[in-house]
Amino acid sequence: MTVSTEPTDAGALEALMMFYADAGVDTPLEDLPVDRFAESQEEARKRQAARATARPAGSGAQATQQDRGRQSPGQNGAARQPTPKPPGAPQQLTVPDAAAFEDARATAKAANTVAELQAALENYNGCNLKHSARNTVFMDGNPEARLMIVGEAPGRDEDLQGLPFVGRAGQLLDRMLAAIGQDRTSVCITNVIYWRPPGNRTPTAHEVELCRPFAERHIELIKPDVLLFLGNVPTKALLKTDKGILSIRGRFQTYERDELAIPALPSLHPAYLLRSPAQKKLAWADLLALSDKLGATR
Repeated sequence: MTVSTEPTDAGALEALMMFYADAGVDTPLEDLPVDRFAESQEEARKRQAARATARPAGSGAQATQQDRGRQSPGQNGAARQPTPKPPGAPQQLTVPDAAAFEDARATAKAANTVAELQAALENYNGCNLKHSARNTVFMDGNPEARLMIVGEAPGRDEDLQGLPFVGRAGQLLDRMLAAIGQDRTSVCITNVIYWRPPGNRTPTAHEVELCRPFAERHIELIKPDVLLFLGNVPTKALLKTDKGILSIRGRFQTYERDELAIPALPSLHPAYLLRSPAQKKLAWADLLALSDKLGATR
């Protein structure tokens, strides 16, 4: 059976593209599969042929020894330089090691203002999530706020606009804040992950560990009176607990980092409330406790 891929109208094409984007499809593919193994073998054959063509005249043994000397850093003290990437080449994905985590901590610690921290994140390429995201989603709201809200990770709308909590979950958060007399001018809103995971999947432990130093430094620079952690990811990462959000929510914890000791309330993420509206009563109880704590810490 042949299926036509031509859209019947602009509306159908837009709906199809929206479906792909929501499903996490952000890279176009070719119509036919590509044999990458055959490609790599062909590239190896071309490189070998090029080396043979460029080899200077002389005995085969002498030429081979010269090749070895050029390629081995132990022979002449200089390793062969890697071929630079052509402009526009995709970023190479890397597996983080101890040095990568240390680099993230050092980069975050070097920022002395919120603006410097944002600039550091925008220039930071150590987390693979950045290579598939459109924008670095840093923060929204008031950098001098008494209440700092930390969510999980950007979604599709946040990735497009470069701001946290601007989709349906963000609209619900705005209504929740309004119910206790708060809005985006009186709070600081951010996430513990700064780039959208493909398909809105849960961030991996490595991704959380690479982003956590920036979130910790952000809290240190803002120095809020109260923290609100929305969802499992920020709660587990910043409170360093293995407890699930349903078992720990609604009870104030203490966020401790160096000389900081800030009351922190774990609560349910608005995206979860959209999927499970019956749990909104729990979120409302958390909001009331949050409002009381803000009043008590004035």
